[in-house]
Amino acid sequence: MSDLAKENCIPCRGGVPPLPREEAEALLRELAGWRLNADATQIARDFKFPDFATTLAFIVHIGATAEGAGHHPDIAFGWGYATIALHTHAIGGLQRADFVLAAKIDALPLAKSAG
Repeated sequence: MSDLAKENCIPCRGGVPPLPREEAEALLRELAGWRLNADATQIARDFKFPDFATTLAFIVHIGATAEGAGHHPDIAFGWGYATIALHTHAIGGLQRADFVLAAKIDALPLAKSAG
């Protein structure tokens, strides 16, 4: 488990700049399977599952984790797949909380079995 997963998400209310690309890339190295978009404003990861029921169970766990953290991802999912994208809506970019939530998602039991 990443040390990031042990941190609490600190909600961003706006008024702060997004992380510079260099900081985002450094935090990304602490996560497996996540990618940074071209303009360094979002991270995302694809997860694969054997069926729809497992995918849905994973999404439900992400929802509970995100709600508990007060930080909410964009989620696309269907039969056997889920794509999770994170950024801080209030600033249109990335903050440390995005990487913390990504690590918390990675720590979920179903994430460990995802391809």
